[in-house]
Amino acid sequence: MIKQIQISNFKEVQKIVSAASGCLSDIGVHDMRGSIADAKSILGMMNLDFSHPVELVSENERDLNRVYKALKN
Repeated sequence: MIKQIQISNFKEVQKIVSAASGCLSDIGVHDMRGSIADAKSILGMMNLDFSHPVELVSENERDLNRVYKALKN
């Protein structure tokens, strides 16, 4: 499962990390340069390029939707 999102500030990064930390499954964040970060890692997330949309990736649809919705709130 993949959902494309646009991150525009650090608060949104924090929302993703917080929501992903509550998930049992792995959730990756892929940027357009090909870098991948664990959505549960604030340090990993800070290494991504957010000047373009990124992709949330997980095999668990429920966890993916949970993280996606957390960003929208």
